[in-house]
Formats: sequence, C-alpha cells, structure tokens
Amino acid sequence: MKLEQIYTGCLAQGAYYIESDGEAAVIDPLRETGPYLARAEKNGAKIKYVLETHFHADFVSGHVDLAEKTGATIVYGPTANPGFSAHIAKDREVLRLGGISIEVIHTPGHTLESTCYLVTDENGRRVGLFTGDTLFIGDVGRPDLAQKIVRNLTRDKLAGMLYDSLHDKILPLPDDIIVYPAHGAGSACGKNMSKETTDSLGHQRATNYALQPMDKQTFIQKVTDGLTPPPAYFPANVMMNIQGYESIDQVLNRGMQALTAGAFEAVANETGALVVDTRAAQVFSKGFIPNSINIGIDGSFAPWVGALIGDIRQPILLVTEPGREEEVVMRLARVGYDNAIGHIAGGFQAWEQAGKEIDSIPSVEAAEIPALLHAHPDWQVLDVRKRSEYLAEHVEGAENLPLDYLNEHLEEIDSNKTYLVHCAGGYRSMIFNSILRARGYHNLIDVAGGFKAISESGRVKVTDYVCPTTQAAAIDNGAGSGQVLETLNGGMK
Repeated sequence: MKLEQIYTGCLAQGAYYIESDGEAAVIDPLRETGPYLARAEKNGAKIKYVLETHFHADFVSGHVDLAEKTGATIVYGPTANPGFSAHIAKDREVLRLGGISIEVIHTPGHTLESTCYLVTDENGRRVGLFTGDTLFIGDVGRPDLAQKIVRNLTRDKLAGMLYDSLHDKILPLPDDIIVYPAHGAGSACGKNMSKETTDSLGHQRATNYALQPMDKQTFIQKVTDGLTPPPAYFPANVMMNIQGYESIDQVLNRGMQALTAGAFEAVANETGALVVDTRAAQVFSKGFIPNSINIGIDGSFAPWVGALIGDIRQPILLVTEPGREEEVVMRLARVGYDNAIGHIAGGFQAWEQAGKEIDSIPSVEAAEIPALLHAHPDWQVLDVRKRSEYLAEHVEGAENLPLDYLNEHLEEIDSNKTYLVHCAGGYRSMIFNSILRARGYHNLIDVAGGFKAISESGRVKVTDYVCPTTQAAAIDNGAGSGQVLETLNGGMK
C-alpha cells in the first residue's frame, strides 16, 4: 500500500493519495487535478474513488473534475445529497481498493454528512483513519458551519452530535491507528490545531483537549467557546461543492487571457473588475495601478482573498510577477473565485512602460518612527494585527484595528489623519493600506518589516510582553481570515 499526504500550506489543507495493486483513491482533493493524475500515471494506477469527508467550506474540492477525467466514483457518507453523480455510502460500508479495504464511518457533528474513512492494509491491520474535519491534531472541527446551510440546526446540537461521533465511533479504535486530518494550524475550520499534520490516536487521546473525559454539556461548552465568525466566503464554497462547478480548465483559460496595458484598462472600466496585484508588499508599495489592491501570492493568499473580497462572482483582473499568472488563477479558484478575466501581459512593468498613471504608498523604516512622531505629534501608529497579537505586545500608544475586521470599523479611520500602519511583518499592513487607498484614504504610511522590525530596532517603546490566554496568533505570512470587506469594483481612475 502507498499512502501520501499532499499538504498545501496556503490553505493548511491535507489531501491524500492511497494506492494498492494498481488501484488508487484520492481523499479531499484540491481543485487542481494535475498532481493526482500525475501520481497515478507514474505508478500505472487507475483512480477508482474520490472520497469526500464532507462538503468543504474553506475550499472548492476537485472531486467533480477528477471524477470526470478518470471515471472514478465520488463517495460521500450518509445524508449527503450532491447535485451530481456520486455513491452515497452507508455507515460501516466497506470499499475495496486493490488489496486493502476502506470502511466508511459516519461521524456527524462538524457537518451532518461528515464521514471518516478507516483503512485496513493487506495484512488485515487497521492502520489509518482519515478524519476530514471531524478530528484534527489538537482539536476537533468547529460545529457552527452547517447551521448556515441547514435549517433548524444550532451549533450546540451539532456539537452534541460531534461528541457522540467521537465517543461512539472514533475513541473505541486502537491507539496505534494514525489520524490523518484534512487541516492543520492556520485553518479557520478549527481553533486549536497543531502544526503537526498527523498523529497516533493514542497520543491525541492523551493530549487533545476535546478528547479528555467529560460529559456532553462540558464538551459542547469547550468546543464552542471562543469561536470567531467564519469567513463569509464559506457558504458559497459549500454550495459549489454540493452543486458542482465550472471545469477548472475553463477557469484557467479565461484567467490566462493576456491583455496589453490599453486592453487591461479598457476591460477594467467596462466590467468594473477588481484589480488584484499579487506582488510582494514592498514591491507593490513603490508603484502600482491606481485602485488596485495588494494581496501577495507568497502568503496565505487564497484565505485572504476569501475573507476580503465580498462577492465570489466578482470579476478580477490580475497583476502578477511574469510567469506566475496560472498559479494565481489556480489559487483563486481553490476558494471559488472563478471569475478572473485576464492579466496584464508583462506585469506592472508593461503598465509603466505604456506611460499609464501609477500610484504608490509611502514606506518608512521602523527606526524612523520616533523622529516622525516627534515632528508630527498628531500622527498615529496603527496596528492591524489580530487583537491577541496586539494584547501580547504593541507599540506604546498604538491603536489596534485588525485587518480581519476593517469593514466593521472603517468609520474609526480618520481620512484627515496620518497613520503609520504596521502588522507583524509587512504582509497584512500592505493589504490594509491598499484597500483604504482604493477607497480614497491617502494619509497612510507603511512601516516596512512590521512589528518584527520595530522590536529589532530597539528605538521604539513597546509594552511589556504578556502571554496571550488564547492560542497564539499566526505569524505574519498572511495566515488568518475575518470579516468581509465591501467589494472594490469602481474600475480604473
């Protein structure tokens, strides 16, 4: 038996490829089918099953495209009702894959159709449990998502189902079984996930807070406490996973349309497309197309797109580093943003060479902050990190407005005031600055390198460090999600 975890850091997502005697199964695949097809072709195997643990909310699965390209059977657990051909397995049904068997274990709680797959190898030994979002390493799936799709469900009712699933179906299994979850640290599908992506069930039994001995009501309180609102794109992704979607090949063809600077400008004005510039933050700050927003590709690009662009059908035009256009279109499609309608050929340089108008965002070094504040006492340091990061340690006198909740608190930004804006490392602050710039706010100065550079400079007063009582916030590589921002679709200036 061959078993491979295919982990995608941007989404903190684990898909799996299992193969035995020339037959293969793929569990929870991402939108792109190429990696799975390549593995099967290399080994001379045929993909027999696409196993889905549930209707995912945080990404669009590749199940439909993969099944169409291979003839594989899509499998869901009991109660699933997809809008395409699939095998709805019964609880405890056993699927054969070469010389191994895969038992379907219905584990409702995260969603009603949530299902785990228990693999028994050629020697009859139970070796792996693919838990989807039912059981993570260090956590369990949040029980508040399906209530947005199914009427008369509450998160407490789902949490109670999850308790029963864990205690009746999973905890009775042997300690040496390896748990293979669908997500790791950084995913919005849980609140306490470990950076580890696999573990033994026995170790999880000993260390996972949600698996400790407790009654159902205590469990419900523990797993629902501290849940933040899920990103607003989640329900749209669920519906795409239930109903099906446009072929990824068509999405890529449309997004890969190369446009001259003049055509790019014309299309933007005609369609009201949002211009998304995916270059690095400090490169973007030095020059960009007016009204464009910056979400760097070298970070948790897809989750931030999902969190900050309100309409999943929004037409999008892209500015990328030359050669990375297809990567950007694919990563948009992973979270259901299928309406990329082209990119500027040659990137921003082509726009600049065409003599088109450009904009920029001023940037300062951290060491310059004391002198700037002394010369301009009315200027304000604005920290756009998560609240937990700010409470742990921050610049004395700084205000906190997390990027996650910008839309809710936009009125707190004084358009006549100058702000020195920083996050942890520079990724989120440039997203923040570019969005406000596109809305007409011009008194924004980015602090290069963020709080890390501020701390290392030793020239800016910061508060004493206080260990957060909640899970430590992710470092500033783009991890995180939050409330939706209004669509920026005003076209070009």
